[in-house]
Amino acid sequence: MSEMQTTRRGRPGYDQQGILAVAVAAFNEHGYDATSIGMLAERLGLSKSAIYHHFGSKDEMLDRALDSALGGLEAVVDAPLPVDAGATDAVARLEHVLRGAVHVLVDQLPAVTLLLRVRGNTDVERRALTRRRAFDRRITALVAEAQAEGALRSDIDAAVVARLTFGMINSIVEWYRPGGREGADRLADDVVAIALDGLRHP
Repeated sequence: MSEMQTTRRGRPGYDQQGILAVAVAAFNEHGYDATSIGMLAERLGLSKSAIYHHFGSKDEMLDRALDSALGGLEAVVDAPLPVDAGATDAVARLEHVLRGAVHVLVDQLPAVTLLLRVRGNTDVERRALTRRRAFDRRITALVAEAQAEGALRSDIDAAVVARLTFGMINSIVEWYRPGGREGADRLADDVVAIALDGLRHP
């Protein structure tokens, strides 16, 4: 999956990554539909043609940002457990995913915020929602596997567990501020403590 990386350099001060970062901030502030190329050009101090040199359309900017957020989350599920992680059972993998998801959220806060506000109004948004639902299903399957292994209590539906757990993680975008008291590692510890300790069999 591609990340929001620079591939071309344009006018001094703004490469493709810089333009995309400003665009994502505007999408989050004003909403995607209400943000025009003209508005972005004014914010950037560039002409519209300079923006189109890097991106063919506003949809392409949205697609790039959403792909970055989704790609990061998907990579967390795909990644094998670290060699020093010890256990390889489902609950260990679930903990690894929860920790990784918190890091993706913190590292890509603007893009993940944008992803969580997608409502499916465009083809780009609908594709993103399809990928997000597929991600949710993988998390649900991992919870169900941990329940089947007897590591987690099974009296709560696996899909509900997945939704509630990621609802907690996703809520971080509403209040987290970079540079605050808690970094990604501490936040991940807190999420695991709240989400898993209450679900584990004694």
